[in-house]
Amino acid sequence: MIQLAIAVFIVIIGSAICSGIETALLSVPLLRVKQLAQSKPSPGAIALLSIRQHVSRPIATIVILNNIFNIVGSIVVGRIAAQLFDNTGLGIFSAFLTFAIILFAEILPKTLGERYAEKIGIAVAIPVQGATVVCTPLIWLLEKITAPLTKGSRRPVTNESEIRLLTILGYQEGLIEDDEAEMIDRVFRLNDLMAADIMTPRVAITYIPGSAILQEVQNEIIESQHTRILVIEEDLDHVIGVALKAELLAALVTGQSNAPIKTLMRAVHYVPDTERTDSLIKTFQSLREHLMVVVDEYGGVSGVVTLEDTLEVLTGEIVDETDRNVDLQALARQRQKRILRRSGFRANSTASKSKQNA
Repeated sequence: MIQLAIAVFIVIIGSAICSGIETALLSVPLLRVKQLAQSKPSPGAIALLSIRQHVSRPIATIVILNNIFNIVGSIVVGRIAAQLFDNTGLGIFSAFLTFAIILFAEILPKTLGERYAEKIGIAVAIPVQGATVVCTPLIWLLEKITAPLTKGSRRPVTNESEIRLLTILGYQEGLIEDDEAEMIDRVFRLNDLMAADIMTPRVAITYIPGSAILQEVQNEIIESQHTRILVIEEDLDHVIGVALKAELLAALVTGQSNAPIKTLMRAVHYVPDTERTDSLIKTFQSLREHLMVVVDEYGGVSGVVTLEDTLEVLTGEIVDETDRNVDLQALARQRQKRILRRSGFRANSTASKSKQNA
């Protein structure tokens, strides 16, 4: 009877250790392990990171050991029990052993392994690596056999949806402030929005002809709410530069009122309306510019986009003390509606006059 008790004890303890270690190693997130290895570079944390980055062989080692305990142990326990019990007693003992293995070798150790995954993972990482080295020949053979069934691309460590979900959960649990959660969500909009989505449309653009004399357009310059004004040739689809309002006003004050606008303008840069917002920010940084002209697929001017427009994707609407219109896109839509109404009214008037003349 003592032999049976010792055999049962070894089977349950061995299987429980393997089940708990397997659950602990798989329960520690890879990102958390990387953080531990960087912030607290202990041998256990470094070994755990190595295991989590190449988890297939360590898990295979644990599964092999677990099955050795379960299969070989069950054979030994069965032989001893067959010598001690009759058929009825053997059936009762088998039911008891099955219940004990499920409870003490599976449910309980896996629950503890999941609950204390980080501590257990760091503690057992080095021994697991050693056991993996010992079992390498057998694991290599198993990998060759199962290779045709396990081919495929690896799952990424995380993705955008998962990070957004973690942000929401962190906000709900009070770990992340509401403004931080909103900022994180806005960051992911950068590659979803294009220049056409954030630009100031052409109907709301301030522009002056390059052939004009500064004195001729001084009223338009003074009344403009924009700090940068486009310079055009015959129409808005032919932008030749951009002039800073401050420089134009300084030229007026210093007696250069007869200077042509062309001599006071700067070079302008163009971007397609399909350019993503995150790329726009990098372009603004590399060019050290604050305004670029947005063109459509045919080369026509769709509007202008500024560094402020890209930053507003992250921060929300930015308004200073000189802004008379907060949302220029909404203003542009209103102007466009008015233009369409006038066009429709003129078309109806022309049609009515034609009928009367007929």
